[in-house]
Amino acid sequence: MMENKEELARIITAENGKPLKEAQGEIVYSASFLEWFAEEARRIYGDVIPASAKDRRVLVLKQPVGVAAIITPWNFPSAMITRKVGAALAAGCTVVVKPAEDTPLSALALGELANQAGIPAGVYNVVPCSRQQTAAVGEVLCTDPLVSKISFTGSTATGKILLRHAAGTVKRVSMELGGHAPFIVFDSANVDRAVAGALASKYRNSGQTCVCTNRFLVQKGIHDEFVEKFAKAIEKELHVGNGFDAKTTQGPLINEKAVEKVEKHIKDAVSQGASVVTGGKRHSLGKNFFEPTLLSNVTTKMLCTQEETFGPLAPVIKFETEAEAVAIANAANVGLAGYFYSQDPAQIWRVAEQLEVGMVGVNEGIISSVECPFGGVKESGLGREGSKYGIDEYLEIKYVCLGGL
Repeated sequence: MMENKEELARIITAENGKPLKEAQGEIVYSASFLEWFAEEARRIYGDVIPASAKDRRVLVLKQPVGVAAIITPWNFPSAMITRKVGAALAAGCTVVVKPAEDTPLSALALGELANQAGIPAGVYNVVPCSRQQTAAVGEVLCTDPLVSKISFTGSTATGKILLRHAAGTVKRVSMELGGHAPFIVFDSANVDRAVAGALASKYRNSGQTCVCTNRFLVQKGIHDEFVEKFAKAIEKELHVGNGFDAKTTQGPLINEKAVEKVEKHIKDAVSQGASVVTGGKRHSLGKNFFEPTLLSNVTTKMLCTQEETFGPLAPVIKFETEAEAVAIANAANVGLAGYFYSQDPAQIWRVAEQLEVGMVGVNEGIISSVECPFGGVKESGLGREGSKYGIDEYLEIKYVCLGGL
């Protein structure tokens, strides 16, 4: 993958519009999972358990679960494959990859590289399909008795459908589903660092990542300063354009439906009293390009604070107390990632433990890494990917009792 980094990155940019620099970063990130799980393969340890009877020996083996169906999204068309497939192959499973209909070429390119790398035929399989056939293909993968494992990254609504299909044959299931990440800035925070973290967390891939901040909660004492500095940073550092343009930081949204959702959230918020600080409309480039947008005077009654936008929209809610902020953050039925900025050690421990999410960034806006377990709680999913825990999703534990010794 690293030998073909530039070509793979250009495929991503051509498929989903991601700025080329971000696409190059995704390829490096993607390759890191293959390296990581290649190393983890030698650490699939079993166990020896002291037996209660003298003539017995008790062993624990870990074995591959079997054929794994890998269903991946369009926003990270390379990394979401390698994070799953790397673990599956290291565990000894064969895989059938069903890439998003918007981005099949990245999956096929990885298939070609797998062939070149000597992966045997039939081990890494790709089944691209049209948007019209996606539901039918997903159902087949989830119901076929030859498939033992389903790993899916995508929306919570789709994940629930796949779970229902998989229940019929009681398959092992991993789900990395939707997020609604809060980003809390307390009065004790370093505001400049918080603004830098907010910019990275919100606008990476034009706001189209599952761990992107969706709700900013800023304490009353520093609210105005944060909003002012955040707006200046957006206007200075973010540049909308063609993903192949070197200065572009914000590419297009994936399709017209995504643009319409951002517009819907802004219109709803403004109708209820929110103020557009910067942005707020489609970009002059037209089509799927949208201005990075910042809203103030936002309340929890607005749509943008109740559901995931998946676009370049940053709504800011003013709060007064820590308890109020935690309550707002935890009110969602999902819990993938959460972020907060504070320089109070006691507050850091309290809030990190109280946030109902699978991943917490404390004074950090970007938290994904190959060494760390990625996943959520509540309706954000089941299981973990990456890290030393990721390979367990593709392994069965077998107990062996040797008697008559």
